[in-house]
Amino acid sequence: MKRFKSTTVSALSLLFLLLVLPISSVHAGETDSPRVLHRGNSTEPVTLDPHKSEDVSSGNILRDLYEGLVTEDATGKLIPGAAEKWSISDDGLHYTFQLRNCLAWSNGEALTAADFIFSLRRALDPETAAPMADLLAPIVNAREVMSGSMPVEQLGVEMPDSHTLIIHLQHPAPWFLQVLSHPVAFPVYATSLVKNGDKAFSPGNLASNGSWQLQQWVPYEKLVLQRNSAHYNSDKTSFDQVIYYPIDSSNNEFSRYRAGEFDWTDTIPPNKLAWINKNLPGEAFISPYLGTYYYGFNLTRAPFKNNNDLRKALSLAIDRSIITEKILANGEIPAAGWLSPGLLPETQHPSSSREDQLKQAREFYKKAGYSRDKPLRTTLHYNSSEQNKRIAVAITSMWKKNLGIQVELINEEWKVFLNRRKSKVETQLYRASWIADYNDAGSFLSLFTSNHAKNDTGYANPDYDALINQIETTMDEVKRGELIQQAEQLLLEDQVIIPIYHYVSRHLVKPYIKGYQANPLDHHYSRDMYRN
Repeated sequence: MKRFKSTTVSALSLLFLLLVLPISSVHAGETDSPRVLHRGNSTEPVTLDPHKSEDVSSGNILRDLYEGLVTEDATGKLIPGAAEKWSISDDGLHYTFQLRNCLAWSNGEALTAADFIFSLRRALDPETAAPMADLLAPIVNAREVMSGSMPVEQLGVEMPDSHTLIIHLQHPAPWFLQVLSHPVAFPVYATSLVKNGDKAFSPGNLASNGSWQLQQWVPYEKLVLQRNSAHYNSDKTSFDQVIYYPIDSSNNEFSRYRAGEFDWTDTIPPNKLAWINKNLPGEAFISPYLGTYYYGFNLTRAPFKNNNDLRKALSLAIDRSIITEKILANGEIPAAGWLSPGLLPETQHPSSSREDQLKQAREFYKKAGYSRDKPLRTTLHYNSSEQNKRIAVAITSMWKKNLGIQVELINEEWKVFLNRRKSKVETQLYRASWIADYNDAGSFLSLFTSNHAKNDTGYANPDYDALINQIETTMDEVKRGELIQQAEQLLLEDQVIIPIYHYVSRHLVKPYIKGYQANPLDHHYSRDMYRN
């Protein structure tokens, strides 16, 4: 519940307050705005089930609602979460977590190690169909559980007592601790799941263990979180409420930010940065972000199945600098490869002139069996967004100008778009992006293994799978770096996707909102924010 102070004010005083109150602090229907944080949040969240989430907008909310064994501070550094401490065996195979004694769900019920065991088993259960379950694959028997060949009870987790959890790995995984801060490793409330099924994650049924609890969800309008008084750190949380707003149009979001409706934007509209820096100094935050925007090929159907030459022609025909400098103009980096700059370890890519790229594009296009007299006709699916549309129009224009390719653009609502991609029936080309789940190249490269739930291309190469397996199990940094370069080179040689640009995070934050810090994964917890 919101906190209100009882105050007696004369009519004259009230009029004075209304006249001098900054527009930026007034929100429709609120008398308590200093205790409410208003955040723009891109698209409508797909789900509040942490084990079934895969989109960024859902992830932003889930990190507020739930808390894993470990969590992150404002800079992205791992810190204790539900576990107050942990130890790792010398061989890197056994992780022992000591849970806090005061853990509770938002409904007041105690949270124990049994809840984490239930949740890890559920995340890997094939019936859950968790799209990010692969992140937990290093756990003993995880692959067998995911395939259905072994019951969830045989997953390599145990609890010596209600406040101690031990996770056993089948091989060392230096990044595993980071994985435990991901939503796929969050605990879920078993009682509500048994009683309500999928409705367990709706208002009135959802019990959370993070700094916030779900109060209201009005689809395509807003999602309201209330401070969770049962959280052990509740007294250090400044805001009483966080309201997330799904916004497909960055221009609309920008307008509402300027009108004082939002304290925080999910992004900044294309070509607005120069104006913002001049007129709203200190409110724009641009920083490196581990993410890549790309176009994916459906490799299971014509015209791109078994036609590497055609795929290479389309990639080479794109002038990425036009996309980043003219269409976006917000600091994005043209993508020469798949791996985002700043990922550990870093890789290098050779460059060639634009003239040479176009020459090669025409040669590959001809080898593929196409010409201006016999042009490729294909479709490109993208989810509703002004920016996605601008990029699609620009790229398809390049393809038409440089090669004569004719493309039908298909704009779809987010959930429809995702389902089409996954089905691999109607799509030929599709827009996509990948954001690192942790700061390691393996987080990017594993996406295109043959058994990855998010591999919407249908790419299946045993040599690539073998390389990724080596990367996941090699501890020697030099050797591992070499394997990573080999894997990315194979991915690019097979032209599985068309990398277009690497992301930067772009937010507008009101001057009165404090606590914001840039971090490479762009994770910003509302618990860290306060108002001066």
